[in-house]
Amino acid sequence: MDKWDWELFLTPYKQAVDELKVKLKGMREQFNINSSYSPIEFVTGRVKPTPSILEKARRKKVPIERIEGEIQDIAGLRMMCQFVGDIKRVRDLLAQRNDFKIVEERDYVTEQKESGYRSYHVVISYPVQTVNGEKRILAEIQIRTLAMNFWATIEHSLNYKYKGQIPDEIKERLYRAAEAAFRLDEEMSQIRGEIEEAQQLFLHKTDRSK
Repeated sequence: MDKWDWELFLTPYKQAVDELKVKLKGMREQFNINSSYSPIEFVTGRVKPTPSILEKARRKKVPIERIEGEIQDIAGLRMMCQFVGDIKRVRDLLAQRNDFKIVEERDYVTEQKESGYRSYHVVISYPVQTVNGEKRILAEIQIRTLAMNFWATIEHSLNYKYKGQIPDEIKERLYRAAEAAFRLDEEMSQIRGEIEEAQQLFLHKTDRSK
């Protein structure tokens, strides 16, 4: 595909990310309006850059004409949670929606990757309305805690620096850091009630001061 073709190809993915960010952020706002605890801390989204798509296609031996059906994270969303227990709740909230369909799930929280990576991946089929009619595309939603996201961001940067060949010593340190991050998540879960109560008190105080 030439540059113009790629721009045309990625347009519905960009539209999907924009729409999904609004919808998923809206879920958080509904909890806040009801003055109830939100399992969603914040939401981000992006469309994978063309060089990254081509690199992944090369690595997975996906022909360019099959990219649309076989590379699931061209449109990517991340939903961050405070606690590990929130991840399942957010997943269940997504499953209840009727504006998209879950087609695949991968649980890297209970079955972490060899590197130490943890996250819950939900692949959805999302309908984008275009001038040529409805087009269904695949998008990946990653649900993770703030600690998991911090670790994954660092690992991604190191993978980029070392072109996927991270030295063994750094790999070992990364793995230990992933375990430490998960222990932090577990410790925070133990005092979840105290944290939620403190946050609600702060929220009410902020509301009264407006």
